[in-house]
Amino acid sequence: MNAPLSQLRDRQPGKHPLESIRMCRRTEAAYPRDCCVHDLVSRQAATTPHRTALDGMTALTYAELEGEANHLATRLRTFGVRPEVCVGLCLPRSPLLVVAALAALKVGAAYLPLDPGYPAERLLFMLRDANVHVLLTSQGLAAQLSDKEWHTVALDVHTPRSVSGVDEGAGVRPTTDNLAYVIYTSGSTGTPKGVQITHDSLLNLVFWHQRAFAVTPNDRASQLASFGFDAAVWELWPYLSAGATVCIGPDLTRTSPESLRDWLTANEITLSFVPTALAERLIQLDWPATTRLRYLLTGADTLHHYPRRGLPFQLINNYGPTEATVVATSGPVLPTEHPSQRPPIGRPIANTQIHIVDERLNPVGVGEVGELCIGGAGVSRGYINRPELNAQKFISDPFSESDAARLYRTGDLACFLDDGQLAYVGRLDDQVKIRGYRVEPNEIVNVLNSHCGVEASAVLAQEDEIGNLQLVAYIVGNGTTPLTGSGLRNCVHAHLPEFMVPTWFVQLESLPLTHNGKIDRSRLPAPDSANIIQEGGVEAPRTLIESRLVAIVATLLRLKHVGVDDNFFFLGGHSLLGTQLIARVWDAFAIELPLRSIFDSPTPRQLAQEIEDRLIARCAAMSDEEAQDALHDARNAGARA
Repeated sequence: MNAPLSQLRDRQPGKHPLESIRMCRRTEAAYPRDCCVHDLVSRQAATTPHRTALDGMTALTYAELEGEANHLATRLRTFGVRPEVCVGLCLPRSPLLVVAALAALKVGAAYLPLDPGYPAERLLFMLRDANVHVLLTSQGLAAQLSDKEWHTVALDVHTPRSVSGVDEGAGVRPTTDNLAYVIYTSGSTGTPKGVQITHDSLLNLVFWHQRAFAVTPNDRASQLASFGFDAAVWELWPYLSAGATVCIGPDLTRTSPESLRDWLTANEITLSFVPTALAERLIQLDWPATTRLRYLLTGADTLHHYPRRGLPFQLINNYGPTEATVVATSGPVLPTEHPSQRPPIGRPIANTQIHIVDERLNPVGVGEVGELCIGGAGVSRGYINRPELNAQKFISDPFSESDAARLYRTGDLACFLDDGQLAYVGRLDDQVKIRGYRVEPNEIVNVLNSHCGVEASAVLAQEDEIGNLQLVAYIVGNGTTPLTGSGLRNCVHAHLPEFMVPTWFVQLESLPLTHNGKIDRSRLPAPDSANIIQEGGVEAPRTLIESRLVAIVATLLRLKHVGVDDNFFFLGGHSLLGTQLIARVWDAFAIELPLRSIFDSPTPRQLAQEIEDRLIARCAAMSDEEAQDALHDARNAGARA
């Protein structure tokens, strides 16, 4: 548990006697409440039917999007789908997934986006917890996720292709008080929790965004986030309801800053959201002056750096939990030569109130640290099937004159700055953000403790060398089963998404405790080569290229021993570290590999073979003598590096 708010305030005394409630007032911006988002998309289809709505591997005009969604909506109605019913969507990022979401909205249902990469056990829990009526998925996933509790429809078998402009899903009209979507986040009790967002909350986000960033039909916006991440909501509906084009980016561009910059430029993207870790790398790159990008939106994690001068776009930092409909505060981040503090998280968006309070919900002064609470149109209905947690987190708003108004207690620590912007400070509890996703460490602990060789465990986040948070698991073995890093990773990955798999596993004799018997996190050691759990057997490299790759991987992952057949991802690697591995391969061998190579060839032995093949292909165009010299130099470059 972090220090009490009173102690934190003592460390940062307020500079003014103003109360935070005076700082959080925002001119209320009216927005239409006589329609829903899908109605706005239909209007665009009627007005500009031939304009491109979705662009990617395939493209759909607004007329085609409307027609296919109407056709699928008709099919959904045959299953009895209606308002307040959930339709599950478990499909890869594609225009078809957008069609499915729009169809669910058209019949009045709420859509539940599910990441196909999640373990089946987790997906099934979400489907049952949300009481899903219909699951729209692919043929490959249908067998794993079918259940008698819901109807399963494989859309890649019966893909709708109607281009009718008639709203075949008409007849069931949701109100703005009905649910629009449900998204699950990590849960401290060991199971994810579903956040319920209404049409009214979604409309507030849509209309604020369109005004704030002057969205027009001429804009081209990127879609890069997983649909199971609420940022995807933000990437779709503000643009499709305004007649703009949404460009679905290829997966490989989502982790490489250089590739993403080139894709954004080539596709003439004007507005883009990217997670914080990637945005911090994008703002350090050189950009062509001809880029059409106007705004680079970021959020989901703590922004550490300011943009450099001369960028052709404006960086916008955003803050907002899923429980407050994606965004609660937003503001531009300007270049600064000597930043004295981290970039702020902006000011409240339209129809949103931010309060910084103490333990008794009393507003604190400017500059003082307290819990950030959110009121207004974006506050969600609450969690599915969690009445006790709802009573704790969604409370009656003491600052509102309306008896119906509620306040969401985020558990985040923040303070108001002198200029009225907000600064994020940290968390009241152990929750962390990993690559933009909320993670409750207790959910990982519950899985680790189910391992037959684990007596006890603890999980926390620590910063790596470049300031990114990585999960570290501390393991106390029970002596019955030998523990290996790959075995523990496989255990976690069988139950939880990839972003919740710890990067390092540290073995301890016992967990350090406070005098109250709680885990003393301040005494948990940093992972290093001496305490990280290694693999059972390590096969040594045979060639100079393998030797250099083993050394690169060991350095990146802070491991003492790496074998040539050890899987980069099973050792704790992930896509962001993969981009660093690609860069070091270039430094060592002057071979430019795509990021896909790390996924296709995740072991040093496999990657060494790919490098060897590329060297041979490069030498094929040379004379025999030149080729021999070049191949000899490249093979030995790793040894000299």
